[in-house]
Amino acid sequence: MNQYILSIDQGTTSSRAMLFDEDGHAAFTAQQEFTQFFPRGGWVEHNPEEIWTKTLDVVQQALEHASLAGRQIAAIGITNQRETTVVWDRSSGEPVYNAIVWQDRRTADFCEELRAQGHEASVSAKTGLLLDPYFSGTKINWILENVKGARARAEKGELAFGTIDSFLIWRLTGGKSHATDATNASRTLMFNIHEQCWDSELLELLSIPDSLLPEVLDCAADFGTTSKDLLDAEIPIAGVAGDQQAALIGQACFEPGMIKSTYGTGCFMMLNTGEQALSSSNKLLTTVGYRLAGKTTYALEGSIFVAGAAVQWLRDGLGIIDSAEQTETMAASLDSNQGVYLVPAFTGLGAPHWDPDARGAIFGITRDTGPAQLVRATLESVCYQTFDLLEAKRRDGLTPTRLRVDGGMVQNNWLCQFLSNLLNIVVERPAQTETTALGAAYLAGLQVGIFSSLEDIAGRWQADREFDPSMENSTRNLLLADWHEAVIKVKTNG
Repeated sequence: MNQYILSIDQGTTSSRAMLFDEDGHAAFTAQQEFTQFFPRGGWVEHNPEEIWTKTLDVVQQALEHASLAGRQIAAIGITNQRETTVVWDRSSGEPVYNAIVWQDRRTADFCEELRAQGHEASVSAKTGLLLDPYFSGTKINWILENVKGARARAEKGELAFGTIDSFLIWRLTGGKSHATDATNASRTLMFNIHEQCWDSELLELLSIPDSLLPEVLDCAADFGTTSKDLLDAEIPIAGVAGDQQAALIGQACFEPGMIKSTYGTGCFMMLNTGEQALSSSNKLLTTVGYRLAGKTTYALEGSIFVAGAAVQWLRDGLGIIDSAEQTETMAASLDSNQGVYLVPAFTGLGAPHWDPDARGAIFGITRDTGPAQLVRATLESVCYQTFDLLEAKRRDGLTPTRLRVDGGMVQNNWLCQFLSNLLNIVVERPAQTETTALGAAYLAGLQVGIFSSLEDIAGRWQADREFDPSMENSTRNLLLADWHEAVIKVKTNG
């Protein structure tokens, strides 16, 4: 094979382009961080033009590498931070406002109004989601209500909405394609996951004109081709999935009951439920896992808003580490957490609490508390939150015994071992931990015939290392009791 698949992984803190060969091996990576804007407490924004510029730059680096290697790009796959919302002008392509990021909490009051009016049950029945600022629909409403002239322009059909995948597809195709995939659509509060279509009643509830919306395609489909003027090549965009669903595919979790947890900016645990859209009694989300050849596979998901972002805070906010790699040695230098707990509710609490007004706190600090204790408390907080997600799934009657993990944080052996100890299950780390980008590449490869089937993809998954639990039940119970006491203290209804 003299071809690569180009995967665009447009995350919450960086834009990345990766090249994969036909065996799913990464051959090249280019990555650039972009600016995080926090205009008010609980508000998080990105500059869509900066995202586009950084994405285009890393894509061009990847194309240059492929050219030097004498290989063509067979197709492009895109995976993206979900729920992040962009509205742009259809003529100029210019965004009318900054991208409102999935972490943003500005629409909490609007969500509460809708909930008080009794709409949450019907919204959840159609979308599998809760009325929470996390999702795209209320963000669109905010833009239309607060950006001067936006609603009038939207009603005239002059504006387009998209999650980041749609925005990139629009730009890459020179404005010829306004499309998304079923996984991203399923995170908007506007998409009926059972009927697999935009829902007119939900659009009316959120006061959103349907002229804003992209076409919804399968995850492996024809999303258009890149403009020759842009990249000097017409490359098919053939696979798209939201980041967590892409990781589910990259981890080859194709059988019902298989479960993965991704540790990036946030932490997202997703369990394949097959053709059944199972409802949770414990505030987990029912969502589209993937849709291929018109067939929908569903998943049950728990979302933690802050995981790797807390490590980034240690580095950029507190300045107590220079790089994430230092955290493993620092955490391992302590025999215990010395009673220090961090609840990283920097932008509220996600599943299973769904408390947008909760704020972070550190408990148990003493005069002896230093950088190592704070680092360990930060890593432990990610594991405690994962436990809460797994426990919610267990209360829903699901009993996974193995967990596949991925994302940048799982390079940390200490974290993976503590995670296994706390969850009391086997944790499997794959040889390729960048499974989000890999999943997008697999989808694109499926569409253009490089991969023949999901079974073909599953046969390529390889484990790097397994972590087996080795913690006494009494120790685990004490740690969890202190953690849950800390969580209660930060919750607004605690």
